[in-house]
Amino acid sequence: MDKSFEYIRVASAVPSLRVAEPNYNVKEMIKIAFKAAEQGVKILVFPELSMTGYTCQDLFHQKTLTDECQEALRVLLEETKYLNMLIALGMPVRADSQLFNCAAVIKEGKILGLIPKTYLPNYKEFYEKRWFAPACKRISETINLCDQEVPFNEKLLFKDDISPLCLGIEICEDLWAPIPPSSYHSLNGANLILNLSASNDLAGKTEYRRDLVRLQSSKCISAYVYSCAGEEESTTDLVFSGHCMVAENGILLEEDKIWDGFLYSDIDLEKLDNERVSLNTFMNKTEKKDYKYVSFNLGCSENLRLKRFIDPRPFVPSNPEARDRRAADLINMQATGLAQRMKKINSKKAILGISGGLDSTLALLVTIEAFKKLKMPLTKIIAVIMPGFGTSQRTYKNAHALIGELGVSVREISIKEACLQHYKDISHDIYNHNVVYENAQARERTQILMDIANQEGGLVVGTGDLSELALGWCTYNGDHMSMYGVNSGVPKTLVRYMVKWYADYKTSGQMQKILLDICQTPVSPELLPPDKEGNISQFTEQSVGSYELNDFFLYNMIRNGYGPEKIYYLAKIAFKDEYDQDLIYETLKKFYKRFFTQQFKRSCMPDGVKVGSVSLSPRGDWKMPSDASFELWIKKCENIKK
Repeated sequence: MDKSFEYIRVASAVPSLRVAEPNYNVKEMIKIAFKAAEQGVKILVFPELSMTGYTCQDLFHQKTLTDECQEALRVLLEETKYLNMLIALGMPVRADSQLFNCAAVIKEGKILGLIPKTYLPNYKEFYEKRWFAPACKRISETINLCDQEVPFNEKLLFKDDISPLCLGIEICEDLWAPIPPSSYHSLNGANLILNLSASNDLAGKTEYRRDLVRLQSSKCISAYVYSCAGEEESTTDLVFSGHCMVAENGILLEEDKIWDGFLYSDIDLEKLDNERVSLNTFMNKTEKKDYKYVSFNLGCSENLRLKRFIDPRPFVPSNPEARDRRAADLINMQATGLAQRMKKINSKKAILGISGGLDSTLALLVTIEAFKKLKMPLTKIIAVIMPGFGTSQRTYKNAHALIGELGVSVREISIKEACLQHYKDISHDIYNHNVVYENAQARERTQILMDIANQEGGLVVGTGDLSELALGWCTYNGDHMSMYGVNSGVPKTLVRYMVKWYADYKTSGQMQKILLDICQTPVSPELLPPDKEGNISQFTEQSVGSYELNDFFLYNMIRNGYGPEKIYYLAKIAFKDEYDQDLIYETLKKFYKRFFTQQFKRSCMPDGVKVGSVSLSPRGDWKMPSDASFELWIKKCENIKK
């Protein structure tokens, strides 16, 4: 790739080890450093006390060992001085008439800083206070190490002059503290935390460590690289597994897939920064902790093949069990929102337009679940079938069959005569199948629903989904309008899975067959006449582009805050076996134009429950001028092809 897009490659390493033999251990580190450099790694993390081994015990008090550590460090500095790589390793360091368990941070032959461990475990199998002093006992701000004057401080952060990277370090037990040092590091600018650890293995401890790392990365809105002592530590009383992890804002990117002594992944600094900026409570009441900043030049990773999974369907969990849980949770949230709205306005009936398509089917299923919560008879749900010029036999039959199986009330009102009269009234040629021809049908259907709601003292349940709102694929003051939009937070790529989940887990027999057929029905507004065989002739995705692509663009624009160039770059990776690059590019340009020009529809959209991390409600997540220019974003798109 010709741009970094603010990705940086990080690695967690567990080298071969001989306890109390620093010279051997450093040679193993050097081997890994060069192998990691071949893979484009910019930041490399070794375990706690990796210079000597964590299990040296009283040998830590031998000056012979600590002196040899300095000589081994000189070798490491000399051998790696031509690598554009920041390396963090663990070693014992004598200072202020005490011994400290430290992380040494080096780059290109220079020691950038030493970070002493803050919290020393001294319980059960741990005896660190027997050998080491905690960071709070530190006196000096700098010490001399390998003939270099080195910053010596637990409140050191390392800031890259080239990229947005700001790096903080904690050591093993620090993460187990009620308020880990990384929490303060992050509040003072760190977006990447390195943890040099020597956490021994016990039954169930791996899962606990994993949760600690994952959740701390989420709380800190940071990336987190964890490296743990390996199997070659002394097994006198303990065993170690070399547990390695790379996490980013609550997501585990890599774990335990060590090859040649290390694993690596690419972290997204832009994504982290965008998330922090949008969540303004993150920096609320920040404590000033007298942090010191060390500058260095590293830069983000360029011209590499991205080493992280890019989900082509970010709204839809790839794991079937997680996907089923998501569908169940969302339907329950939608039903809760609708039930509460009806209860609070004392509405006794719900009115829906049912087309036999996915969106109206999901809305009807949600309404049924809401009525169950309210303990109201399903006959109080009025499903209205409104066949028009484009209604196909497949959707028409499915609409009737669905309503019949569910036991709700039904009305059928054709819109053809009303629309023909309307075309006549406004002098529109009925053979001119333009936007007037289409939108008049959508508005006629909405008028019918609203008037029935007035007749019955009921509430019109909206069926339009999140993707349609993003693209403006709804008729203003037509299907754009309702009294409560239950699907307004659900993207199109997820709707099909939710209906299928309901079919699989909440129905059987004929009802299940109907729902599964609806899942297989092409997405269409059915506003243009069917073909000669009565089949659907109008397909939504031929007009707006693939919903898979559009939902991918929507998620990465709104949730991650990415610009067009990065979204296009990621889409090429995510859809490399599914969509041509030119198609991705053209769909992206169309997406931006539609998203900007259709904001006026979102500015006055009805109430509707938020059920996911992306919402376009003007009262909540998305506030945007209806007349904002899209030119800047289109220019960025055009830059892609230059």
